[in-house]
Amino acid sequence: MKVFRNPVRSVWPQLCERPTMDLSELQPKVQQVLDEVRKRGDEVLISLTAQFDEVSLRSLALHVPESVELDEKLKSAIDVAWENIYKFHAAQQQQPEKIETTEGVFCWRKSIAIEKVGLYIPGGSAPLFSTLLMLGIPAMIAGCKEIVVCTPPRKDSSVDAAIMYVAQKLGLKQIYIVGGAQAVAAMASGTESIPKVDKIFGPGNQYVTMAKQLVQQRGVAIDMPAGPSEVLVIADDTCEPAFVAADLLSQAEHGPDSQVVLVFVGSEQVLDEILKELKTQLNQLPRKEIAQKALENSSAIVLNSSQEAMDFSNEYAPEHLILATENADELAEKVVNAGSVFLGNYSCESAGDYASGTNHTLPTNGYARSYSGVSLDSFLKKVTFQKLTATGIQNIGPSIEMMAAAEQLDAHRNAVSLRLKKLSNG
Repeated sequence: MKVFRNPVRSVWPQLCERPTMDLSELQPKVQQVLDEVRKRGDEVLISLTAQFDEVSLRSLALHVPESVELDEKLKSAIDVAWENIYKFHAAQQQQPEKIETTEGVFCWRKSIAIEKVGLYIPGGSAPLFSTLLMLGIPAMIAGCKEIVVCTPPRKDSSVDAAIMYVAQKLGLKQIYIVGGAQAVAAMASGTESIPKVDKIFGPGNQYVTMAKQLVQQRGVAIDMPAGPSEVLVIADDTCEPAFVAADLLSQAEHGPDSQVVLVFVGSEQVLDEILKELKTQLNQLPRKEIAQKALENSSAIVLNSSQEAMDFSNEYAPEHLILATENADELAEKVVNAGSVFLGNYSCESAGDYASGTNHTLPTNGYARSYSGVSLDSFLKKVTFQKLTATGIQNIGPSIEMMAAAEQLDAHRNAVSLRLKKLSNG
């Protein structure tokens, strides 16, 4: 990792930049995929899977068996995560509350499930069955009528057994073995095999992220522009250096385009211990080469105070923020921009990735300034209702008439005036 000591604030924006591809090349490539899938459907999906995944498919749909063979200990671990994720998201349910804004005027809002949702589950170098938990459980709680799941196939045209186990727990009958931008295209436009959906969820590489952003322009909603994973760790002398190094590497191993940032406030001795631990643990990782490439795009930034550290973090707007500091609870109150926050030495980011209960589908690339992570609300529409009694229209009708006239919208005014006239005539 590159180390920057007390950089002046004028260079902070440069330090907050993420590693990205040249969008001028990326966008037309992805747009071509979207166009081809819309025109040729399953045929081009099978062709692209052979080209990019080197897998020859006979069918895009894979049946989900009623019973899945999987290590019992892993099943138990998934079940623990299921219970916590379900509990956290179920608690987000809200009952409609009618508000009488004026006598005789009643307003309320009702949550209604999005009918058809598409879930993209990455499965390239690491099949992320945890993402299916994070997206499938709130979709199920919300009451979405159709849940379409796409994930890349393995070389034998199968998918990871853990993904199948989660799919079975969700009650899915089939999933679709297609990945990348073409999977997003299929869910956005529909093909002979894959249904068209109303909203697409799920993280992915820059091709997937670009595809989601482009289909959004065609009227298909997306959860957020969730791209390569990232973490920012704020640490001081009270941190456990081994823990900090492990947290940094847990994000670096996601992919070479991931980014990890250490913001340190403390002594050179503790910083050196963290950097030494980073090298030691890196050499022990099976995904060492991937993590090493990510670290080349990453940095350690030494600042003078915890306030400066929080200022930098809020400017960076990390997907994951870990506060490995003595005053973590106090610093947490100063968080403005972050996807998910982890307080103290024992709150590792892996807990949020898997089993604490919070959702791990979070905004990246600075989008935490304006986006929230996935929640139950992500799978719901909020529809407002109003009911006016005769007394209600009499109470607010004159105000509506006056405002409509001021905007020169006579039909709006007449819709009220006719009702008031009828009431005045008895």
